[in-house]
Amino acid sequence: METKPSEISSSKMFGGYNRRYKHFSPTLGCSMNFHIYFPPSPPSSPSPKFPVLYWLSGLTCTDENFIVKSGAQRAASKEGIALIAPDTSPRGLNVEGEADSWDFGVGAGFYLNATQEKWKNWRMYDYVVKELPNLLAENFPQLDTAKASIFGHSMGGHGALTIYLKNLDKYKSVSAFAPIGNPINCPWGQKAFTNYLGGNKADWEEYDATCLVAKSHDVSATILIDQGEDDKFLQNQLLPDKFSEACKKHGVPVLVRLQPGYDHSFFFIATFIDDHILHHAQALNL
Repeated sequence: METKPSEISSSKMFGGYNRRYKHFSPTLGCSMNFHIYFPPSPPSSPSPKFPVLYWLSGLTCTDENFIVKSGAQRAASKEGIALIAPDTSPRGLNVEGEADSWDFGVGAGFYLNATQEKWKNWRMYDYVVKELPNLLAENFPQLDTAKASIFGHSMGGHGALTIYLKNLDKYKSVSAFAPIGNPINCPWGQKAFTNYLGGNKADWEEYDATCLVAKSHDVSATILIDQGEDDKFLQNQLLPDKFSEACKKHGVPVLVRLQPGYDHSFFFIATFIDDHILHHAQALNL
């Protein structure tokens, strides 16, 4: 079982390279894929160290969706930021029921550490926060993993916000597209949390951005959120108002931009992705 990542594909883009890797994850107990976009090295510095920006994808996605659809590489190339795109759950474990629904199990890890025995391998929180950064630091000397930021979409927006708020020492900034902002109060979150974490609601709050804001002191970088006004999940699943109200109440700087006419898709993400890359470039002092 090879824990060291092996390259499985490489494609040049905007002077840099999209590279896909495979490795065995001890955290998840299965083989995992992830993508890195390496920006081009500037002529003035032939062996630079690039800061990293982690992207967490939404329900049903793999490590490929963002790399293929977002167009983020154009701005990342210009700013000299490496993009890291992990998968959204363990795969190939053949747990009974893991693929029965699109919003739970495979492709729906919710970036938490499951406590229920059946789903004990669903530890995407530890994979993203601990295993993956260590793997990158050990195997890719051109990455400056100490300079990191994080963003994501929908379930991945939830992941980015919660991971950031719980690890302010590890990430310089966070942003999100249409995040699940208050999962304990929406059907997606309630289904996932009941199955992964059990019935104790206090355990759920550890993975709810709206709840975590109350415990997060010293958030200095503004949290950027873009939300399409024509997103069909806005009213019953995403609940950005709950998150922004909590931020205002606790003095956490947040900018929620409602974007008229936009939906929940990658067309929406691609439209505003450059703003997010620049947001993180500023925080990473580029």
